[in-house]
Amino acid sequence: MKEDFLHHVWQYKKFSLQGLESVQGEKIEILNAGQYLQQTGPDFFNAQIVIGGQKWAGNVEIHIKSSDWYLHSHENDPNYDNVVLHIVWDHDTQVMRKDNSEIPVLELRHYTDPKLLESYNALAAAKTWIYCEKELETINSFVLENWKERLFFERLERKAAPILQLAKDTGNDWEAVLFCFLAKNFGLNTNGQTFFSIARSLPFPVVRKESFESENLEALLFGRSGLLDGDFEDVYPRDLKARYAYISHKHQLPPVYVDSLEFFRHRPDNFPTIRLSQFAALYSSHQNLFSKIINCATVEDIYKVFEVQASAYWQSHYTFDKESTKKRKALTASFIDLIVINTIIPFRFAYAKSTGKEVSEELVTLLQAVAPEKNAIVDKFRSFKVSADSAYDTQSLLQLRNEYCAHKRCMQCALGLELLKSN
Repeated sequence: MKEDFLHHVWQYKKFSLQGLESVQGEKIEILNAGQYLQQTGPDFFNAQIVIGGQKWAGNVEIHIKSSDWYLHSHENDPNYDNVVLHIVWDHDTQVMRKDNSEIPVLELRHYTDPKLLESYNALAAAKTWIYCEKELETINSFVLENWKERLFFERLERKAAPILQLAKDTGNDWEAVLFCFLAKNFGLNTNGQTFFSIARSLPFPVVRKESFESENLEALLFGRSGLLDGDFEDVYPRDLKARYAYISHKHQLPPVYVDSLEFFRHRPDNFPTIRLSQFAALYSSHQNLFSKIINCATVEDIYKVFEVQASAYWQSHYTFDKESTKKRKALTASFIDLIVINTIIPFRFAYAKSTGKEVSEELVTLLQAVAPEKNAIVDKFRSFKVSADSAYDTQSLLQLRNEYCAHKRCMQCALGLELLKSN
């Protein structure tokens, strides 16, 4: 048993309220179970409880055993001085206040229906992947869809947090913020943080001025990445190196030190050279990318914005000075989908949040038009008959698995609570 089960039992009063007595023999009447804030300190705040005819207003702490009070060192924490009732499953020791008065204890096991515990144990029994995998297909579709929407926005909140922080750090320079987070997305998981550092090192007014010539912007990005260090045989990298030296001097750009870019674990089309060139092409093609990203009404509109390709040199190269078979290296639909999922939707959510605009419905509609992601987690859910027809579905399922199932948070999950109720 975990404490979250007892939190659920107490919060929703899933126990008999008749004839309640503390282990000390005093009658208990619950007027208000308190607020479940899930933060530092007691589990429930501002409860109102009558104990032995005396009305108390204070906090409630919940443990599996009474002795857990001392195991968690609550006797030394002033946050617990105002606990008026100690809820436990098993009472195994007295718990005393600093003034040596005993804290009243309610032993819940005497008042909880054994069938509820059986249902909880069945839900929490070890399974191959997640606890409720065999019961998932029995979940009411209304409950599932509502929970998926909640999960989606939880995930969006997490993704929007660093965007909002950078907006704050840059004085709400949303153009610069978009530049940095798009760069991170172009770098994918392996090079994303390095791409972000490269973008962060460039004042956006410099980017704006130099983006009228794609070679200048490419020189800036390659130069800041360290890829122009060394000597080259081909004319193109030598030209980029000279441009970078000139632009750096013109704008008085300080040196930047970033991690080395990773080539080894990528397919050639995902090499950082190709992605940096495509990123430069994007910004040289759109002088007002921020407004376009904000105002795109459909996914098709977004695809049109991202119809760019690497510059001519990279059509026959993957690295400097090493020629390859000629190939047009445009952004693929699947790559643009990743940009929509990981940057555009969170960015639009963050921007709307900062301006007080409500965009929830339009963001859901946009992502429902994007193809579902392909990964092992989504495949597992499909094997349990949970469909994923769009990126909106897959983002919700990823949040469910990573933030709830993986941490065994069944009592905070709408699906877990539904199964507990139905069982």
